[in-house]
Amino acid sequence: MPAVASPSPQGGEGRGEGVQPRGQSPLTPTLSPLGRGSSYAQVRPHYISHVMTFVGVMAVSFLLLASAHAAELIRVGNAGRESFSFTPANIGKETGIFAKHNLDLEIAGFGGDAKLQQAMAANAVDIGLGSGPGLAFIAKGSPVKGIAAMAGPPLIFAMVVRSDGAVKTIDDLKGRKVAISSVGSATNWLMNVVSRQHGWGFDGITQVPIGENSARIAALKSGAVDACVVDIGSALNFVARGDGRILMRFGDVVQHFIMHVIFATDTAMAQKPATLTAFLQGWFETITFMRANKAKSVAIAMTVMGTDETTTSGIYDELMPMFANDGHFDPAALAVLSRSFVEMKTLPDAPDMSKLYTEAFLPKS
Repeated sequence: MPAVASPSPQGGEGRGEGVQPRGQSPLTPTLSPLGRGSSYAQVRPHYISHVMTFVGVMAVSFLLLASAHAAELIRVGNAGRESFSFTPANIGKETGIFAKHNLDLEIAGFGGDAKLQQAMAANAVDIGLGSGPGLAFIAKGSPVKGIAAMAGPPLIFAMVVRSDGAVKTIDDLKGRKVAISSVGSATNWLMNVVSRQHGWGFDGITQVPIGENSARIAALKSGAVDACVVDIGSALNFVARGDGRILMRFGDVVQHFIMHVIFATDTAMAQKPATLTAFLQGWFETITFMRANKAKSVAIAMTVMGTDETTTSGIYDELMPMFANDGHFDPAALAVLSRSFVEMKTLPDAPDMSKLYTEAFLPKS
């Protein structure tokens, strides 16, 4: 009898062992590549080795690429988390403007300039968003510098009183208690100016440093103080709830002023100069964005401030004009601040203002 070919070990098409289809190389798999004894199995270790090498190279490449583009975390503190003045940090973060500059912002609020300066002195934050009068802390030894003038006239503040309170006019303020954020703050200095302008000297109004806007409002409601100076957002909310009224605004109290300053710690200036410049680039790009995109800016700001759309829209309209476009320090405004430090007895003598700030990190125009 003629010899019969034994069944294929693969148990598939029944080809004899060693018989290959026409045009197929001996290394080409005849059945499933997972079949035992197939020609594919003979080269599988080499194939896997090449694949694993490729995967490893790609993984390393992706890690290097991710590392090269990983956003740098920068810690940003502000003197009042409920203030519209500081919402550009949140708006720039939410819209991806800071991410475009390879930055990831960690934002924290503090109750006034004094606490913000303490946080910077402790290196708890890298950048501080505070007031112009806060520059006096540097003359006292705070390890920071102003790196940009971010807002001019004090449009941000208003004084509110209770509807049923004893204070009906500004003249009724003499000898009364007025809540402010902290000693040495913009609210402190503005109340000194009001007292002086009305002929009461610097002690005509008793100023009570309490902290954040909400704490000042609470003190007013409880009767602990007769009035309080708060940001315009808190003032409009106070009025909208029927709790009282706005007694005065501060936009016309001084003509030349630096309402807000962006500070950086000495450590950040020494170790992260490029990061500071990138932050300022992102900040001023955000201001440009806010001017052109009211609806989006209001939508983000209201979530930060806890205000409704109507109130936030009103705040936007009142305060956008105060923001600077380039961050340069106005010499006339610096002179006003310098005099204010002596008038407030914050400093014994007018400081050399050039030592309190630097424009080295401002974006090149």
